[in-house]
Amino acid sequence: MSFLETCDPLDSRQFLIAVKRLADSLSYGTDSSPFLGSGVEYVQSRQYQPGDPVRSIDWRLTARTGKFYVKEYEAPKRMPVYLLIDTSASMTITSHTLSKYAWALQIAGGIAFACLDRVSPVGVLGVGERDFQLSPSLSRDQILQWLHRLRHFRYDERTSLGRRLAELTPSLPNRALLIALTDMHDPTALRALKHTAQRHDTVVLQLRDPAETHLRGGGFFHAHEAETGHAFVTHGRKVWLDPETVAGELKRGGIDHLVLPIDEPFTHRLRSFFQARNMLGRGAR
Repeated sequence: MSFLETCDPLDSRQFLIAVKRLADSLSYGTDSSPFLGSGVEYVQSRQYQPGDPVRSIDWRLTARTGKFYVKEYEAPKRMPVYLLIDTSASMTITSHTLSKYAWALQIAGGIAFACLDRVSPVGVLGVGERDFQLSPSLSRDQILQWLHRLRHFRYDERTSLGRRLAELTPSLPNRALLIALTDMHDPTALRALKHTAQRHDTVVLQLRDPAETHLRGGGFFHAHEAETGHAFVTHGRKVWLDPETVAGELKRGGIDHLVLPIDEPFTHRLRSFFQARNMLGRGAR
């Protein structure tokens, strides 16, 4: 282990317990998968025939033509889930005991285990500088291996969310669910996410350290950006990111977005977020 490499403060047993507890919470009370994927793909609309279920009627086409039509879908299938985990430097620097990166990894593990409970394959992609990618798998052993491998991180990685999305999206043959766990420090990410959302179900779980919203103290000071080393001058009342701009751009792109401050309890918010997606029919469109 180099001097730049470290591990989150939880031991292996504590980490695994936290991941499984989160997976149980996400799975509790959900008969169908809110984010884990049993999706169907629309194929075509045809004229209504006696015996067709009323809920399948294509009301928009029916209103336009004056004749009843129903929608046809491909057979139900398990939608693969890709977890895009931001391993960059800005995720690892924290004002609290556990960093954005440590929380992101726990959340990713909880989602992955919940996926496996519903037999949905899980793939993993690191969106920092390290070369880490796991093709969709149903193996719990593989999930455990990548979880423990990613618990070790470095303080010198740059973000690559935008670039990795641009590389991944064309290689996916079928519709997939992409969940990005990131702090959205990549200026190219918004455009790439909106492009990805045109073909795939896309979710952004944005981890936020309270220091990013309101820097403590007053007066001007010199600082260095964690990932690039770029020097700049700022002051203690500066808002680090523009949350409204990020949220607005993601919403306009049809991307479900949840901000998770690391200094507040988040489990109930995360569960409610995915339950709401289920009620809105996400993943089955």
